Amino acid sequence: MLNKNPLWRYLVVLGLLLAAFLYALPNVYPEDPALNINASRGGVVSETTRAELEQAFAAASISAKAVTLTEGQILARFSSAEDQLRAREVAERQLGSSYITALNMVPTTPAWLRAIGASPMKLGLDLRGGVHFLMAVDMKAAIDKNINDMVQAFRADLREERVRYRAVQADLERGQVQILLRSAEDLASARSALGKADQELIFSEGDTEHSLLVSLSENRVREIREYALEQNITIIRNRVNEIGVAEPLVQRQGADRIIVQLPGVQDPAQAKEILGATATLEFRLVDNDSDLGAALDGRLPAGASLYRDRNGQPYLLENRTMLTGDHITGATSGYDEYSRPQVSISLDAQGGNLLSNATRSTIGRQMATVFIEYKPGEARNEDGTPVLVKYEEVINAATIQARLGRSFRITGIDNPAEAQNLALLLRAGALIAPTQIIEERTIGPSLGKENIDLGMTAIMWGMVVVLIFMVLYYKAFGLVANVALLANLILITGFMSMIPGATLTLPGMAGIVLTVGMAVDANVLIFERIREELAEGRSVQQAIHHGYDRAFATIADSNITTLLVALILFGIGTGPVKGFAITLAIGILTSIFTSVVGTRLLVNLFWGGRRVQSLPM
Repeated sequence: MLNKNPLWRYLVVLGLLLAAFLYALPNVYPEDPALNINASRGGVVSETTRAELEQAFAAASISAKAVTLTEGQILARFSSAEDQLRAREVAERQLGSSYITALNMVPTTPAWLRAIGASPMKLGLDLRGGVHFLMAVDMKAAIDKNINDMVQAFRADLREERVRYRAVQADLERGQVQILLRSAEDLASARSALGKADQELIFSEGDTEHSLLVSLSENRVREIREYALEQNITIIRNRVNEIGVAEPLVQRQGADRIIVQLPGVQDPAQAKEILGATATLEFRLVDNDSDLGAALDGRLPAGASLYRDRNGQPYLLENRTMLTGDHITGATSGYDEYSRPQVSISLDAQGGNLLSNATRSTIGRQMATVFIEYKPGEARNEDGTPVLVKYEEVINAATIQARLGRSFRITGIDNPAEAQNLALLLRAGALIAPTQIIEERTIGPSLGKENIDLGMTAIMWGMVVVLIFMVLYYKAFGLVANVALLANLILITGFMSMIPGATLTLPGMAGIVLTVGMAVDANVLIFERIREELAEGRSVQQAIHHGYDRAFATIADSNITTLLVALILFGIGTGPVKGFAITLAIGILTSIFTSVVGTRLLVNLFWGGRRVQSLPM
């Protein structure tokens, strides 16, 4: 029968609305202001730390809802933002610089909603407050590192092919490796052996006799740049996740830039500590055969350099790098058989082979873990950014007790805190190339709250005006459109809460306001089409049927073009533009569904398939 729908269609739509309602429901529950407290280098979070902190809050007359220790982090919940800010001052005074205290907002979603995976929408930096960094990746350092790795690889390849050479050295200024050989025959053999191992190398003869220059192809340089940027993004994201900052944003911008947004963090210095600075890790052998005293007097032996730990203890280390931190896949802290702190490390296959070959003949010697950090200096580059200055520090030196492979352990660590922090650093990963912060902004939580209030006010008044207009102009059909509009808002909220990575920003709230207006636009087209059909003398049932069918093409055309624009904005935009695009795209899809499918079901339920002489519109 015309304008009659089967029961299953009503059930499917009701089921979809119920699911969206359940996943939108967590947004109704207010969030608790909270503190996330983690150990930085030199500190350790324990039950004793938690108890001391709870006592400090009580002594300062700060009422905490809960102070819990979970997975090496202390989470303290409070009733108000004022208590949260006062508690941060107490925590920083109590714990000192060995701990990171980050402001946070913790959901109070009931357990039964959390059991089905329902959680509130993630809020962007402009709504929650926090810090924003724009970081530049030092691509020259990434290429230089690759050139130095080539030197080690070329030496091994030439020895394996029994090609005689005098020297293999890097020329970082020109971005190439110079190989000095003993004869023209050795030069040809070297070119053949190295070209067979890597077909993307460019060979040319050097200025001196029997010398070979090896440089990287443009395609390889491009791959190195891309790899350095993507790996740094992954590693920075891992570091932030290990620390426990809520809902961080780490994304690429351009060819060598990374955007990092840390909601809830208000102190840029703390945020830089969270990012772990711009650091790498290297494993080197301790040179016990040379005179450390002579090295301290400035007479360094060939092939070795002088390093110190944080306490000033000197170490003489070989220049050859056994392993870098980018091969580490896992690290956990614990205790050895003598109850001494240790860190267990897992490597990828390539790292396991490298370490196995490096430690084959070095059992009984000490291996040092070197923490290398790049900090902005006073000098400036041509583009105005600070020149990075290299700082190196020995974290620990442990004795190699057996030939190492894909898993080994570091012992000789002073205390469990050092083991825990070292494991965290290794697990989070070492940056492939140094990065520096070239722009930073801080957004206060009060400004974020004001943005939320203003955005909600705009959405509310937009809804009220549209609802009143539709009821006054279309009578009962206006009520149907209003029900669809409310359902549309529930669907948008539910989908935004369900989609991983979707973040609501202030421009995103503007997208919701725009969607509120666009959602009834389709109903206006449908209702006016029904009026035209009635004016042409068609029956009520025919007018409803033809009104929906013939208006659909126009609705689809207008919304699909807008959806394409939203997808383009999402694809090429960054930050606020993406936030606007994602809510606009979701709003378009849900508005088509509610305006075309939802209202048609309601109209057919009340007026479809019946003998009625007129429609209340």
